[in-house]
Amino acid sequence: MQNEKRINICMEDFSETSMEITLVHVGKEECKPYHAVSATRDEYIIHFILSGDGFYSVNGNTWSLGSGQMFLIRPDEPVVYCADTNNPWFYVWIGFKGIRVDTILKNCGFSKNHLCLTAPAPDEYMSCFDELFEHQAVNFSEDLYRESILLKLFAILVRHHNEVTINDDQKQNGYSENTYVNLAIDYINKTYMQGIGVSDIADNIGITRSHLNHVFQKELNISIQNFLIDFRLHKSANLLVSTAMSIKGISDIVGYNDQLVFSKAFKKKFGMSPKSYRASQNEDEKN
Repeated sequence: MQNEKRINICMEDFSETSMEITLVHVGKEECKPYHAVSATRDEYIIHFILSGDGFYSVNGNTWSLGSGQMFLIRPDEPVVYCADTNNPWFYVWIGFKGIRVDTILKNCGFSKNHLCLTAPAPDEYMSCFDELFEHQAVNFSEDLYRESILLKLFAILVRHHNEVTINDDQKQNGYSENTYVNLAIDYINKTYMQGIGVSDIADNIGITRSHLNHVFQKELNISIQNFLIDFRLHKSANLLVSTAMSIKGISDIVGYNDQLVFSKAFKKKFGMSPKSYRASQNEDEKN
């Protein structure tokens, strides 16, 4: 990394593309000696240290970190991180949020007690950052492209964690709670428009309603019922903006038989009626 041209970049204020996982900001910085940051954030952030040294402090714990390591900042936790005075660090970072973040980070090896980890080799993940830095335009197409690169980056981190920590015996274990969540989400993706309920999902993947709700609460911190409602409402919001379908037609296609029930749920979620939401989004597009 010593031959890389070091340019400070910060791209932020991206549009939210998905309730599951979305990019908030991305950047890189060659810090000056003793450059310190003290803050509490609303999103998750991972810093990848490319060179140099520094320290990271949160919840009374402090770690001295250097090249080849990464550290996680969690929402609503006051943190301090600071570049070394003699050999200040150079890092890239990614900020993100969404209801699947906890599950993704867990599979990357992060937890409340493990906020600092060994990173993959830079040549494994820097191509993701390079692509993100090349796609700075703020439009729907670029939003989706950046989201795909974010998922690619997480796939690299998960694979790295698996290669380092998971042995063959662990791989042969039965379904994990995360697997049940993934199976449920896959089933919802395929059948949400058919008016399915929680019992249908539980029956399809072969567990009880209570167990299904337990794994969603544990892995995603949301009930399965609320996840299903949010999923349908986000689908309907996309259809309101991307199609000219009637509100009744959208209500039917996302699994609501009663348009009034749909409109009430939509207004509770987004703070406005489906008709007002469509008008406001169309107005934003014109501007």
